[in-house]
Amino acid sequence: MRVVITEFMDKAAVARLAAMYTTLYDKDLVDRREELKVRLSSAHALIVRNRTEVNPDLLAAAPNLRVVGRLGVGLDNIDVAACRARGVEVIPATGANARAVAEYVIGMAMVLLRGAHGSTGAVADGKWPRGLLSKGREIAGKTLGIVGFGSIGRVVAALAHAVGMRIIGFDAHVAASSPVWAAAHAVPRTFAEVIAEADVVTLHVPLTAATRALLDAARFATMKRGAILINTARGGIVDEAALAAALVAGKLGGAAVDVFAQEPFPAGSPLTDCPNLILTPHIAGVTRESNLRVSTLVADKVAAVLAATA
Repeated sequence: MRVVITEFMDKAAVARLAAMYTTLYDKDLVDRREELKVRLSSAHALIVRNRTEVNPDLLAAAPNLRVVGRLGVGLDNIDVAACRARGVEVIPATGANARAVAEYVIGMAMVLLRGAHGSTGAVADGKWPRGLLSKGREIAGKTLGIVGFGSIGRVVAALAHAVGMRIIGFDAHVAASSPVWAAAHAVPRTFAEVIAEADVVTLHVPLTAATRALLDAARFATMKRGAILINTARGGIVDEAALAAALVAGKLGGAAVDVFAQEPFPAGSPLTDCPNLILTPHIAGVTRESNLRVSTLVADKVAAVLAATA
């Protein structure tokens, strides 16, 4: 049995696989597509993150493939239907990075509400913008709107409750009558109500035809003035030009964006040089601890599939 890993994975988890199977680990193989196809010609398992496009073209180069492990949750880089048609099982690391994402959301909400994150340069230069920065806001008592109430959204709700936030949420696949809302100290609302009522909006939905440009100029217009947006889901869910316009106009109080319509972040993006904006390179779910959890979970599940199909 042969395993190919194309993006970074915890070394201990790689070693677990290598002890059982012939394992190729090359975290940069994602950038060498033709070589990847050659390597997959005899592979039984493929493990990727979010950059490796697992499409029919790649699957055609892997006639023996039995399983694709995804070191993360989103599956928009994997053609799940094509995998299913080929009898290839797809295994995401559901829940393993939820805590990391949730901590990112609450941390960014605190930073952006307080508004002091850009003061280092001024203070170091001998300026003293104390009056300006005394208008920062506390997180306790604010309303958090969670769009997408799956495993990550529910962990976000737990942390938000712990710091005294009021929680409302929307999920097209979770009924308002479901007990999960009360268990998470959250109140179900329509999508429009969440966007209009929340002081902080956080997105936790996959990128689909229904969610593409879910937040556009019309939606930003309905948000509270001074509201905060945090996107750790997928870039295409937010109209980046509309977000930039809302920040420049002062409609939004700030935003933290970890995912983009094009990654890496392109030159000339409308989000360049926007005020009260924090940009991070798709790392909300990636910490030392979560990488270990994600890698171990995927390694074990991939190994189980290979063992069952040997």
